[in-house]
Amino acid sequence: MKKINFDAIVGLFVVAGFMAFVYMSLQLGEFSVFSMEKTYVLQAKFDNVSGLKRGALVELAGVNVGKVSNIALDKNDRALVQFQINNGVKITDDAVASVKTQGIIGDKYIKITEGGSETLLANGGMISETESAVDLEGLVSKYIFGKV
Repeated sequence: MKKINFDAIVGLFVVAGFMAFVYMSLQLGEFSVFSMEKTYVLQAKFDNVSGLKRGALVELAGVNVGKVSNIALDKNDRALVQFQINNGVKITDDAVASVKTQGIIGDKYIKITEGGSETLLANGGMISETESAVDLEGLVSKYIFGKV
């Protein structure tokens, strides 16, 4: 009788551990299933997003406010970047989106700098002012080899 109770307790711990693993995987994954309804989509077009990846952070005033959800080419061969922004965060229509690097050789992320407008971007809105990623390889080759 004690063996059956012990087996049942062990089984419950295994199931609870598995459920905790699934929950943490969904929360810490690239996109959380539980936070999909808590975000809205914005997009921006860049000339160069070299090194930017899906799941990269979107920051406003140094605070993480979202993640990059998709990167594709538009019909004019510019990079179209879509990102999920947390619902409580409001972005103005004259904001500037920049591709930045964390540290010297860190990951790329999107930095949003607010403008002075009072008009807010809605779900699916486009940030028109952008600054592309700095091409470090191009700069190094320019100064070392004298080539552009």
